Amino acid sequence: MYFPLHPDTPAEGQPLEELFRGRAFDLEAMHTRMKGLMDAEGLPYASRTHTYNSRRAQELASWADSRPGFEAIHTRLYRSYFAEGQNIGDPDVLVDVAVSAGLPAEEARNVIEQGLFKEAVDEDWQKAHRYGVTGVPTFVSGGRGAVGAQPYDVIEKLLIEAGAERRPVQ
Repeated sequence: MYFPLHPDTPAEGQPLEELFRGRAFDLEAMHTRMKGLMDAEGLPYASRTHTYNSRRAQELASWADSRPGFEAIHTRLYRSYFAEGQNIGDPDVLVDVAVSAGLPAEEARNVIEQGLFKEAVDEDWQKAHRYGVTGVPTFVSGGRGAVGAQPYDVIEKLLIEAGAERRPVQ
């Protein structure tokens, strides 16, 4: 499910300092915390200076999700935004991301420019609102949730408390 995090962000992006201006928010501490969490999970992460509007990226991902075998789009979008600091609202960046995931460039551009998956993402945004989602990622299981980047043990506990059975690691 997709969620509208900062949907009013302009196409060119917005400096994080501007986004959090007037709030008691320590950007350096945020980056340090996120870097630690990502390092612990073996994920690439670089300190970002901007936030970008993810609407088009969500539409692209929704399209890729409709095509079996293209789940890699999520990894590519993550890397583009969190490790490379790219503007994932820029159609050219998104076409490059799609191609890197094995998707056809012309179809990807058409999906982005024509808004072919706009309704699907609108439905997700409405569902997120109904569920009371306030941030990303949000993990929900058994009527309980955890918001934000969480360590593995927090997600594991959430699932076990919801009745999931532990499977052996393969």
